[in-house]
Amino acid sequence: MHRRRLLQLASAAPIGYGNLLWMLAPLRASAASAAGSRVRPGDPDWPSDARWKQFGEQLGGDALVKVQSPFSPCLDAPAGPACTQFFKAVRNPYFLGDEIGLTQTLGWVDAWTSSPSVYAVSARSTGDVAAAVDFARRNSLRLVVKGGGHSYQGTSNAPDSLLVWTRRMNEVTLHDAFVARGCAGRTAPTRAVSVGAGAIWAHVYDAVSTRGGGYVQGGGCMTVGVAGLVQSGGFGSFSKAYGLASGSLLEAEVVTADGQVRIASACSEPELFWGLKGGGGGSLGVVTRLTLRVHALPESFGAVNMAIKASSAPAFRRLIGLVVDFYAKSLHNPHWGEQIRLRPDHTLRIAMVFQGLSRSQAQAVWEPFLAAVEAAPDEFRIEFSPLKIVSTPARDFWAPTLVKRVLGFISTDDRPDAPEGNVFWPGDQGQAGQVLHGYQSAWLPAALLHPDRRQALGDALFAASRHWGVSMHVNKGLAGAPAEAIAAARDTAMNPAVLDAFALVICGADGPPAFPGVAGHEPDAGLAQRQAAAIGRAVDELRRLVPRPGSYLAESNYFEPDWQQSFWGANYPRLLAAKERYDPEGLFFVHHGVGSERWSADGFTRIA
Repeated sequence: MHRRRLLQLASAAPIGYGNLLWMLAPLRASAASAAGSRVRPGDPDWPSDARWKQFGEQLGGDALVKVQSPFSPCLDAPAGPACTQFFKAVRNPYFLGDEIGLTQTLGWVDAWTSSPSVYAVSARSTGDVAAAVDFARRNSLRLVVKGGGHSYQGTSNAPDSLLVWTRRMNEVTLHDAFVARGCAGRTAPTRAVSVGAGAIWAHVYDAVSTRGGGYVQGGGCMTVGVAGLVQSGGFGSFSKAYGLASGSLLEAEVVTADGQVRIASACSEPELFWGLKGGGGGSLGVVTRLTLRVHALPESFGAVNMAIKASSAPAFRRLIGLVVDFYAKSLHNPHWGEQIRLRPDHTLRIAMVFQGLSRSQAQAVWEPFLAAVEAAPDEFRIEFSPLKIVSTPARDFWAPTLVKRVLGFISTDDRPDAPEGNVFWPGDQGQAGQVLHGYQSAWLPAALLHPDRRQALGDALFAASRHWGVSMHVNKGLAGAPAEAIAAARDTAMNPAVLDAFALVICGADGPPAFPGVAGHEPDAGLAQRQAAAIGRAVDELRRLVPRPGSYLAESNYFEPDWQQSFWGANYPRLLAAKERYDPEGLFFVHHGVGSERWSADGFTRIA
């Protein structure tokens, strides 16, 4: 076959030597491909500077970037002003998102450290993405995809790689009557929004809700990328009402490993479409555009915030029993989402949202619980309750109004001349630049809310809180959601355990921005290891109650031992079949992604 290709080249019209090298690139990389490995800088088959230059000229403009490490000033002068400014800047999620060589999380102790690629394609179009995929395949390169860069697992960065960066592909377009490819006559037109792969949820909510008067199911954290969230399954604050983000996906444009641009929907490339809905980003292709259903916007959204301190461990166990009973009877329905947190210092923290209720209706719901707390002043004390229960017109929920900024309800990008729409929730700022110490999640089945199981649930939650803080994210389990939301979720690749779960329990710990080798800014490995061990003991208490609970791919343990079962359950064989169909050579690799068990941990060497 190689000889035939050379004869074709020889018989073609005269071509320059540089073009000949370009056309011969697949043959030069064949040795690495045949050996089941990818090339690194310094390897004989790593593309030459001339080949990179030619690739950049093919792309045109400033699309090809030779990436410089953002940490260089700190490695050179850790105490210098440039380094001081850098570690201040990484607390801004918009700064991180706009830096080609950074990720929102800077690493995970003993797991990974944010490392820039050698080159990046700052894609402006689907054509740029397809060209990058072709170049990586022909040259046996490790390929990485980054949109929002929020991956806790470190999947949006890798050293010695070529990065496809979709940040500039951030257009948002509303449709009044959308029909997915191939579905004409099979599905009714619906209101929808098409979103470029580099868009983040803050900007989508601004277009769809604030200006468009609709609702799209997206992420709770406003700086998360749209494409990554949808491909992980996708929970938001109001998922108990509207389901998964992936459940609202109508169509996706995706570049597969062969460099082809495909339109996936329920009626076109249905297995690829299904796999994109929860199968994990960066495993089946590079998504370049998504179209999501737009729902009717409720009249208002609201929030409940309070902290209640128990006087002793036995009192705290009784408080847990009160909140479990109250949740089962009054909150286990589509109106309520977000978190109930249990802390080792005997504090119960409520940070919840509601929709479909007025403020007075929400107050009436909480009245019995608050009355029970206030009836035991020797055991319980409300420590924090600013306005306790608030609501706002839903159209203003994500808007950076002056009142919300002054009261600290919303934060903004503090860089000069930053767009007004660059906003985020203050509670999410701690994630910007974090270094994870440990993180685990587990779904809790709704059967535990039955009266005869609540005692065991309360005991397990209390036991877990002795080791580490426990957060029950009740919006990240779909039990109690409307039937149509559950049906849409059932037709995704996510672990079916989500359908019967009332909450996802998360235990996590992190440290401030840090980087190995930067004096004064190195991760505290000893502290991280102790905290990770405590998190493990906490989640083990819950696993005694639910031995194989399943875990949410996007918020999970980097070291998850049985990750195929944990993330996807019975859906994994079908996902693997889709991987074999659309990426048989394994061009797309991410840690604990579909088919990654066939590669070394760094994704450079095939092991099976």
